[in-house]
Amino acid sequence: MAISGNTYTITLKKAHLEWGTYRHTSSRGQIYGEGYIPIPAQYARLYYIYNSNHSQTGIGFNEFHCTSTDGHFNGIVKTAGCSSRGSIYPKNLQGSGNLQALGNWFSQINAKVGDSVEVTWISPNNIEIRHY
Repeated sequence: MAISGNTYTITLKKAHLEWGTYRHTSSRGQIYGEGYIPIPAQYARLYYIYNSNHSQTGIGFNEFHCTSTDGHFNGIVKTAGCSSRGSIYPKNLQGSGNLQALGNWFSQINAKVGDSVEVTWISPNNIEIRHY
């Protein structure tokens, strides 16, 4: 379980900003406005960040209250996906039940490929995201 002060920074790529349309899979139709923040594998393991394959789920395990430093995002995010089938470590941070939640935030802040996003746990249940 991540603790207060755990942080990582990623550089945004096109797939993060346009997940619903810029995909390398045909598992579903295109959906505009979806976005996600990747979770590098090294941080998922180091900070004990889990997805729903872990035995415990819910707030503080694979879902977190999330706010952005700019005030444009406030909601629940979920850690999801995995690099290998059955892995308990996620590769994405996405809106819980709403894959457009972070895509909407990206749009509001005019995020572009090459921008950075910092993800910081401010408590075991709360994340803060910052765009720069």
